Amino acid sequence: MIEPTLNQYAPPVAAVADVAPPVPAAELKMFSAKGRIGRLRYLAYSTGASLIHTAVSGGLMFVLGGSVLAMLAGWAALAAVLWFTVIIGIKRCHDLNISGWWTLTVIVPVIALIWIFVPGSKGANRFGAPPPPNTWGVRVLGVILPVIALVGLVAAVAIPAYKGYTDRARAVQAGQR
Repeated sequence: MIEPTLNQYAPPVAAVADVAPPVPAAELKMFSAKGRIGRLRYLAYSTGASLIHTAVSGGLMFVLGGSVLAMLAGWAALAAVLWFTVIIGIKRCHDLNISGWWTLTVIVPVIALIWIFVPGSKGANRFGAPPPPNTWGVRVLGVILPVIALVGLVAAVAIPAYKGYTDRARAVQAGQR
């Protein structure tokens, strides 16, 4: 009988239990309440919807001249944006592994911030597979809103401060003459 010898160059044969096959990403359905979206995609879709609504409403007011028809079309566009916002809110709730009914709480500002800053479930949860990875378009659109908010905040602080500075400078110059 030949005894097996230890081959130090042989690959390991131990069973590894902590390695699982990767979970495939779910298919993204834009106008369905089923599925999940991550926080950056939620922010990007919200920003995109509001930008489209602003452009459409402004264009209608410009073309139709503020008529009743323009106002009715603006209300219809607002209803479409609200519907889309509810749909993406439900998907964001699903990513957080909570019921879509929590979308009703988005009117509370603290909860809306939680939706943006709290990450979703890592793997599959009771609402499906994880959302697909973000594209460059989603990343760019998701950054637009924070940049606009930051520029607005800086302008809201800097413009009045500059105005006060120039007023004081003019007063000093007028007093020296």
